[in-house]
Amino acid sequence: MQISFETFLDTGPAFRSGLPAAVYTDPDFHALENRTVFRSNWVFAGFSHEQERPGDLRPVTIAGQPILLARDESGNLRAYHNACRHRGLKLVETPANHGRLIRCPYHSWAYALDGTLKAAPYFCGRNQTPPESFPVDELGLIPIRCETWHDWVFVNLDGQAPPLDEHVAPLRRQLGALPLDDLKPVATLEFGTVRTNWKALMENFIEPYHVQFVHRTTTDQPLVSHSTVLDEHCLGSKCDIDDGAAGTGKNTLAVSSRFLTLFPNFVLGTYAPNQVGVHLNTPDGVARTHQKRVIYVHREAVLSEQEIEQTRKLWYEVHKEDHEMCERLQLGRLSRSVAEGGLLSPYWEDSVRRFQELLVESVAPATE
Repeated sequence: MQISFETFLDTGPAFRSGLPAAVYTDPDFHALENRTVFRSNWVFAGFSHEQERPGDLRPVTIAGQPILLARDESGNLRAYHNACRHRGLKLVETPANHGRLIRCPYHSWAYALDGTLKAAPYFCGRNQTPPESFPVDELGLIPIRCETWHDWVFVNLDGQAPPLDEHVAPLRRQLGALPLDDLKPVATLEFGTVRTNWKALMENFIEPYHVQFVHRTTTDQPLVSHSTVLDEHCLGSKCDIDDGAAGTGKNTLAVSSRFLTLFPNFVLGTYAPNQVGVHLNTPDGVARTHQKRVIYVHREAVLSEQEIEQTRKLWYEVHKEDHEMCERLQLGRLSRSVAEGGLLSPYWEDSVRRFQELLVESVAPATE
């Protein structure tokens, strides 16, 4: 893989270049991201409310690795490599409650929810229980650093990222007094696979430049009401509208909003007066990303089924408009004419530029 960042890093031009197109289309670069970006950073992995009971297990994929999120008997969420210590079988394929044991279907090795090995039947012969010399303490599930912030589960594969509290600090600063503890989920939109690189979805959310063109029928947020946000690794935009009477849950979005991300893949939007949306973007190869969105409102808000369905419909339409653009971006970047990355608006896409700089900084140690 030979990808040059020379044009991207050139500080001379008045109008700066975006990342080379190959960063979005080259499988080797995607593999590099898995070894760097998604190993060394806090990566958004799931929603706590989807695993409320002890024994609730959810398989996820991070950096191309099968990971298992597990609610233990003390009520804590843990993360493990989703592979049996015997022969490496993927232990859990679909989200479900497995009771008190995580059991391998191949040879029935069983693990407690805290990852300890509890059974390896007949492994050493005709006796079901292994002898005392069997290294039970060394054969538990391999843990992964995992923490939860409000309803959102983060993992750090290499265990070297700063404390999660530090990671979310700039986002907390941008949200101000928004009462995250008072939110409740009311709807989930499962979009399945979007045929684009994960970075296209992130960059699309970060910049406001496209909003009045792509979302002209679903939003009423003039471009002039927007500004960008660059706060360390918290990037995005904000929109301040004097008259927010239209609200969300109608036919269009016409309220003051915040569109914020944490590098690399956490996405949170706020929509006055009391709605929040969080996206989970999970890469599945270089040109495929699985996406879902959870919609939250204040816990004291009372919404009818009709109002919730109106909100679901609005956000589904907004996302599908974005998906079309991001999928066409993926196809367009196969053209040699944009190999060097195109141009970024110095006003509307400076936050995108910073996201791309963070990406280059993350992969740099592996390319030196």
